[in-house]
Amino acid sequence: MPAEAWIIDGYVDEPACLGVPPYISPYIRTIAGVLKEQEYQVHYCTIDQIRADPYLFPSISKANVVVMIAGVTVPGKYLGGTPATLMELQQIGLQIRGPEKYIGGPIGFGYSPGGGEKAIIQAISGFDHLLTGSAPEALHSHLTGGRPEGIINYTLSDKWSILGSDVIRQHPSFPHIMCELETARGCARQETGGCSFCTEPFYGPPVYRPAKGVMDEVASLYHAGARHFRLGRQADLLTYQAGGGEYPAPDPDALRTLFAGIRERAPGLRTLHIDNINPGTIARHPEESSEALSVITTYHTPGDVAAFGMETADPEVIRINNLKASPDEVIEAIRIVNTVGGKRSEGIPELLPGLNFITGLPGETKDTFEYNQQFLRDILQSRCLIRRVNVRQLMPFPGTRAYEHNTLGLYYAKFRAFKEFVRTTFDRPMLERVFPIGTVFRDVVIEVQGQLSFGRQMGSYPILIGIPISLTPGTVIDVTVVDFGMRSLTALPVPVDINHLPVPALRWLPGVGKKKSAMVAAKRPFDSSESFRTIIGATPLDHLMVYRKT
Repeated sequence: MPAEAWIIDGYVDEPACLGVPPYISPYIRTIAGVLKEQEYQVHYCTIDQIRADPYLFPSISKANVVVMIAGVTVPGKYLGGTPATLMELQQIGLQIRGPEKYIGGPIGFGYSPGGGEKAIIQAISGFDHLLTGSAPEALHSHLTGGRPEGIINYTLSDKWSILGSDVIRQHPSFPHIMCELETARGCARQETGGCSFCTEPFYGPPVYRPAKGVMDEVASLYHAGARHFRLGRQADLLTYQAGGGEYPAPDPDALRTLFAGIRERAPGLRTLHIDNINPGTIARHPEESSEALSVITTYHTPGDVAAFGMETADPEVIRINNLKASPDEVIEAIRIVNTVGGKRSEGIPELLPGLNFITGLPGETKDTFEYNQQFLRDILQSRCLIRRVNVRQLMPFPGTRAYEHNTLGLYYAKFRAFKEFVRTTFDRPMLERVFPIGTVFRDVVIEVQGQLSFGRQMGSYPILIGIPISLTPGTVIDVTVVDFGMRSLTALPVPVDINHLPVPALRWLPGVGKKKSAMVAAKRPFDSSESFRTIIGATPLDHLMVYRKT
């Protein structure tokens, strides 16, 4: 009987890696490969499964080895799962008796309960070993007689990523999972310290993964049933395989090789998206960046988001924190991404920027928030499109410059007011531009059931969609936009079946509302769009409506 190993996914979220459902991180798959290479039978579960079923502990305790991956180094809010807390990690370590227990991932940098609070470094009681450095290499080292310390080595980890790819079948959300793909680790600006708050410089200067390794992993994941992929494990995807320096120019040919190879090895993929893009790279190398972005939009799938970590529009805060780009440079980068990615496919923009703001940075004053608001007002006036804006409080980690020097707590009221400004003044009008009424979203996966069920497409920063019908989680449907929230949409199933829509859903039809919904219900069944128009007049959903009588 083979030795058994369990991987417990406590979820990770780093500046350049996401592993909160529906995402599954590279850590999990590569760790599974290490264990399989050592001839362990690999079992996998998530922290949410443990929360729901504490009786998993007896089964896990029978294993020979347990590896827990956890750690959040950027604050976030999640619909698909909740990352493990420090208390939960300690409880898990103490309740599992018998196996050799390892813990790794960004938890090694420290733990913070959320934005606005400093992280602390402390030993996680109950675990025998902390996997330091690169977790898969550290685990391999210890299982083969060395210390639990690892230096990234793609010659080894590329092999493990293939061996461990079928672990995705054990994910509770499978097949609706996003496979985060690693293309590099480290920061090109590491020699100057990088941004004052970021943990990515802890990995050192960039180490780029060979394109063949990524392609072979995609082929293996695709064979295992994966259809959704994101090239997210890199601080700036535009600089993949680029030259040296703090702001290397993009190499469009390297990106073309990578994206074309992924498409060749996963011909029926449903999602291929990206994550981090440095606006400073685009502003400093506009021609090469435009070509690189064109490569991405040629091979990716629509609805993609290029996440810009601008952090602030205050020039002095930018200087003090060694941030990546000035406000003018970010505006130029937004313009270039809109020019290349603003075209629509089936009504959905191909590729748009997303903006990240962080408050609590060193040098921040009351004026910082006015700089930020004016920046967003300028974007609204420019008619450029922004997919989303994240506003977070600093979560500083030991070893970063912002850990000792920050402005946390000084301007909390200003932070709250700025966040409210973004939601009420910026987000809704921008959503109306990006996804006008009648926009169709294909393959929305329902995640929360209720009178208003919630779902999202698979993708990078997918918009939350509320559907005023009770739908079972896991249902996959097409929908069309009928209304807007501040950070979400309301939508109805496509085709819009007027004669069979539940009465509460009728009020969401454009031109109907609460008052006319009862009249529409009483007049059903309609036999044509003409008869329906006699009640509400013309509607932007005319071309999406059907009038079935049975």
